[in-house]
Amino acid sequence: MLTAKEIIEYFDLKPLPLEGGHFMQWYRSDERIAKAALPERYISDKFFGTAILYLLNPDPASFSALHKLPTDELFHFYLGDPIEMLLLFPDGSSEKITLGQDLLGGQKVQFNAPRGVWQGSRLIKGGAFALIGTTMAPGFDYCDLVLGNREALIKSYPERGDLIRALSR
Repeated sequence: MLTAKEIIEYFDLKPLPLEGGHFMQWYRSDERIAKAALPERYISDKFFGTAILYLLNPDPASFSALHKLPTDELFHFYLGDPIEMLLLFPDGSSEKITLGQDLLGGQKVQFNAPRGVWQGSRLIKGGAFALIGTTMAPGFDYCDLVLGNREALIKSYPERGDLIRALSR
């Protein structure tokens, strides 16, 4: 059976700064969109599109910290154990979804995290690893990443306090 360590070595995945987990960018378009052609929410030129491979494992520090982006992020589940994802919407509502292979049990192999929505995820307890991919168009840029503030998010979404604590640094 494949292990997280083998996947990390095979793809030469590196720790993902700020957010957590391991990743590699496997696609970045060679063309850019000028800032002037983009909506005001973007602060710089953007690549047409980007895609990464992303791995979570049972290490307590291996989670995707709550963050939001100005672009939709499309998730693709590839291998391993399920991931739970928390979404915190601007209107004060929230949703928890599960990425995984149990389609009839309600898990999703693809999912769109909408732009401007706080999102964070972790491997479901007891899992060995999960390998997913994400795709963005316009492409990801670190200058767009906004990390969540634990106390502010708990104040705004008190019913999700335990999960916010687990998905923030």
